[in-house]
Amino acid sequence: MLAAEMKCDIKDISLAEQGKNNIEWALKDMPVLRQIKKRFEEEKPFKGLKLAACSHVTKETAALCLTMQAGGADAILVASNPLSTQDDVAAALVKYYNIPVFAVAGESVEQYKSHIEEAINHKPDLIIEDGCDLVSTLHIEHPELADKVIGSTEETTTGIIRLQAMEKEGTLRFPAVGVNTSLTKHLYDNRYGTGQSSIDGILRAANILIAGKTVVISGYGWCGRGCALRAKAMGANVIVCEVDPLKALEAAMEGYRVMPIAKAAKEGDIFLTVTGDKHVVDVEHLLSMKDGAFVANAGHFDWEINVGDLKAYTTEIKQIRPSLEEYKLNNGKSIYVLSEGRLVNLSAAEGHPASVMDMSFANQALGMEYIVKNRGKLDKKLHTLPHDVDVKIAELKLKTMGIEIDTLTEEQKIYLNSWKI
Repeated sequence: MLAAEMKCDIKDISLAEQGKNNIEWALKDMPVLRQIKKRFEEEKPFKGLKLAACSHVTKETAALCLTMQAGGADAILVASNPLSTQDDVAAALVKYYNIPVFAVAGESVEQYKSHIEEAINHKPDLIIEDGCDLVSTLHIEHPELADKVIGSTEETTTGIIRLQAMEKEGTLRFPAVGVNTSLTKHLYDNRYGTGQSSIDGILRAANILIAGKTVVISGYGWCGRGCALRAKAMGANVIVCEVDPLKALEAAMEGYRVMPIAKAAKEGDIFLTVTGDKHVVDVEHLLSMKDGAFVANAGHFDWEINVGDLKAYTTEIKQIRPSLEEYKLNNGKSIYVLSEGRLVNLSAAEGHPASVMDMSFANQALGMEYIVKNRGKLDKKLHTLPHDVDVKIAELKLKTMGIEIDTLTEEQKIYLNSWKI
């Protein structure tokens, strides 16, 4: 099918050349995925299968889609976030790689939902997801098509929480692999990827100095750990807000101040949410903040910061620059909202560096292969990618970095597997 004949919804096909350059640039820094792609080209594990990917439409995601296509998958890509789409990448996938894309940066909620429907209309056998919107919509509105799905992989903590809820209710109609539970995903993607790209997004959106500021991090999971580490390294006074006593204790032991958000709201200069939960920074917190405070979100959905209900206390919303809005409040103060409360690292910046996504998307690709190889054998629940696959990804990554590690001697192996002195 020629690009001109392909059904798609993208901003501008003329952006394709730049998108192609960016995809090729990303692939250069994704050596693990390149090795998997090469093997897939030979083995064709997905031949005859339809794939729907609902993810952030970035150059790194494009590399994943090309890897799946190399394995024989008939792929379609739709956006998992209305603001994170790289329009040039979308155009390149359509023009040069024959992959239908339904994604436009800044698309409306209605357009976003229509794109989810396009993915469902593809009648997928396999689903790659970032947030579980496609899977949940499929279950709610098209349960008859859900029974056709062999399985899905999920990239995010938020999506895994939703899949866990479906499993608990007994409504999940096919097996799913929670990629975010893999060590080579969450230890690196969340800590190093989100940690760097979130700060990058804040700097691009607001161009403010981090040093000397009080930065409040809501959530001390692996994303929160990474964000706190980067903010501290740049000279910030970091406050952590948590609901989990173990994580709160760890944050305190790392030298961060720990307190409830109601107290931190009055002290912070910059706020960053990374929880995956709803209204973590609520209206009363926003109203009690300092005049000129900045609020940003690096969790999955745009409701972590309750920007919607804040509008009732707002006299004017002023666009200062791309990805930065000033909310002038009726209490006389102003709050600066970054990226409309959506993912700041993808909306205001470019998301994670390709070298980080190399491991994350290696997990996605191998997760898909695991599902297909075990077709009909996996229970309809949330699964974790086998540990040996995780280890293999780490080995491949170390090899591409030119790093060698030690191996156990036979004597050491015997010692570690014996209870005798």
